[in-house]
Amino acid sequence: MEVKSEVTIKFSGELPTATPLPNKKVAIEFTDQNGIVFTAQVNAKSWRKAETSASEFADWAGAVSGKLGVRTENGFEIIDAGVQIFEKKAKEPKPDVAAAEAGAS
Repeated sequence: MEVKSEVTIKFSGELPTATPLPNKKVAIEFTDQNGIVFTAQVNAKSWRKAETSASEFADWAGAVSGKLGVRTENGFEIIDAGVQIFEKKAKEPKPDVAAAEAGAS
């Protein structure tokens, strides 16, 4: 049986700190709600694009996706990682069902 392990780390509110690396990549680090640390290396150009998107959107969420790598001292590596920033759209309020039924009778 062949198995692939892929992970997506979701974040919002602020971008993680990126540390430049010599190979045209940046290292980013996330700590989840359980204290597990995920480290990823993403392409510097992709990171700059993510920073631009985050500054342009009023409300946004981000995701880093890749293959689950080796266990580190505090968590895991994410290898072949990519980053994306998505604009959060405001949800339209659902109509009040009780008010609609009262108005119909």
